[in-house]
Amino acid sequence: MAQLTDDCFAFSGPLLPVEEVERIIGERVTPVAEIETVPLHAASGRVIAREVVAPMDLPPFDNSAVDGYAVRHADLEASTETRLAVVERVTAGRAAACALAAGAAVRIFTGAPMPSGADTVFMQEDVRRDGEAVILDVFRRVRVAVFSTGDEIVEPGTPRPGAALYDANRYLLGGLIERLGATSTDLGILPDDPERLARAIAAAAAEHDLVVTSGGVSTGEADHVRRAVETVGRLVFWRVAIKPGRPVAMGVVPALGQDASAAFVGLPGNPAAVYVTFARVVRPLLLRLAGAEAAPLLALPVRAGFGYRKKAGRREYVRVKLKRTADGMVEAIKHAQEGAGIITSLTETDGLVELSEDTTTVAPGTTVGFLSYAALAA
Repeated sequence: MAQLTDDCFAFSGPLLPVEEVERIIGERVTPVAEIETVPLHAASGRVIAREVVAPMDLPPFDNSAVDGYAVRHADLEASTETRLAVVERVTAGRAAACALAAGAAVRIFTGAPMPSGADTVFMQEDVRRDGEAVILDVFRRVRVAVFSTGDEIVEPGTPRPGAALYDANRYLLGGLIERLGATSTDLGILPDDPERLARAIAAAAAEHDLVVTSGGVSTGEADHVRRAVETVGRLVFWRVAIKPGRPVAMGVVPALGQDASAAFVGLPGNPAAVYVTFARVVRPLLLRLAGAEAAPLLALPVRAGFGYRKKAGRREYVRVKLKRTADGMVEAIKHAQEGAGIITSLTETDGLVELSEDTTTVAPGTTVGFLSYAALAA
């Protein structure tokens, strides 16, 4: 039978807080050690003695999570509505009679097995029914070109000269772009050569909807991206009242030989600044290009576990980690290193505290707005 390590519940002294009772139980009570096997119907409410691994997936087939229409993604038109013949109706508990042919759709309900050949389900609210056909309206994925700039940047895994830095930005940007449903084309690292940069930007604009670069948009003599964009297109803005990330540029680059044009965004070179400016500039732009609208970000109220001073007139983002304090509140702890080039200031934190343009001082204990990295990348 279960035993206590000593007579810890003998009454003496002041009344114990509930949290202290829980601590004592956790530290001094020894669980039952004997194991027995019981039928499944008798296992309700029992504590399992060892991990049980299912010998198969349940359900053991791909199924639909919604009521809608199962289709082949390859049948979808990129620039107009798609009309598909509805050939079958599949409910939970039964399978489709045959594989889905090209140009056809299956009416499917939640939990029903996916027909062979189908790889996409449209929710019934997102389509129109026209007799024995269904009409789908979907935009193609936005195409984004990404490259880094700078003679001092080298590819991770290659020999690094003494004055060089490994490029982390392209991998960060590629992952963020893919999470937002777009396709990312990695164009590598380009040197600080204005003519070569201009040619690369123009070529990328001919094949993509958006061109994103990192580095080379500041005011230094070797920062050539701004001039390169102005050579082949035009800038809409160059600097933003934001920290980290003030030198961020946005522009338009005509696609050579076409009536269309591509959007351009030039981000700073430091990873933390790249993340912040992607979240606040590229994310809404990318969603807009895709035909969606970026919902306003809702900053959650947390308690500041730090003091901070900033200039009025610019919005600042402080990288923080959340912790639960002894009084049950959630507190934001500022990362010890604030430099925009410190990658661990992103990997070792949970999100950003957003400080408005009007804020100049944050005192410990005041309420601040917190934006999680998950919310900023969705």
